Amino acid sequence: MPAAPAFRPLDTQDLPTAVRESLWMGDDLAQQNHPTVPTGFELLDASLPGGGWPTRSLTEVLSPQAPLCEWALVGECIPSLMQGDGQILLVSPPLQPHAGGLAQRGVHPDRLVWIRAKAPADRLWITEQLVKSNPRGAVFAWLPQARADQIRRLQVHAQSCQSPVFLFRPTGARREASPAPLRVLASLGTGWNIRVEILKRRGTPCTDAMELEAIPPQLRKVLPPRLLRSSLSFSREEAPDARDLGRTATSALHPRILHPH
Repeated sequence: MPAAPAFRPLDTQDLPTAVRESLWMGDDLAQQNHPTVPTGFELLDASLPGGGWPTRSLTEVLSPQAPLCEWALVGECIPSLMQGDGQILLVSPPLQPHAGGLAQRGVHPDRLVWIRAKAPADRLWITEQLVKSNPRGAVFAWLPQARADQIRRLQVHAQSCQSPVFLFRPTGARREASPAPLRVLASLGTGWNIRVEILKRRGTPCTDAMELEAIPPQLRKVLPPRLLRSSLSFSREEAPDARDLGRTATSALHPRILHPH
């Protein structure tokens, strides 16, 4: 019986240029085929396929206590989402959005749509309809009870959506499989930082957590240096006001509120 030919590792340089450029090597970060939105954090961008939050795909953000870190994490990308006639579409956030704080992040009250829905089925249906409508801007949906099959359905629709779609869920969902191509865990870090772990991404796994400075821009202007450097702790009631939503505005701005029938 003839001996099997000796195995020879593939030399990609022997391949045609078009084939070589289309290859993804197992030790590389996967390339993003669709446009991405910069996160506002250089360190995070460098760790994400395509260098930012993906479009035509779901991003699942897990946090220990809503809305402790969500706005601190995604707030930096909002100005780029507002270009043109972009809108921020909120589905059942756990607390009333503070329009003044969001305005400081670049969200004009006319571009902020807040949709209230209590039942999990209603939240899911509304999110699906928004994603299917392919809106300009971004969809932020709080779906703590969504099942894997429901997220898979949203992911199918998200592939035709040119805007980022964020699903906010509790950290307990970490133990569950998810069809979302990108999953991150955000928690409080030291001082004003947030600690971010990339639980799932296209390409090689990310094993290192990162700390990102997340002081709202307007708040940075009024805080004394000692508070910028201090390691501060916030109560549940204080965190959304002082940290995540940046309530330094004095004007009374109100988003549009939609009630599903």
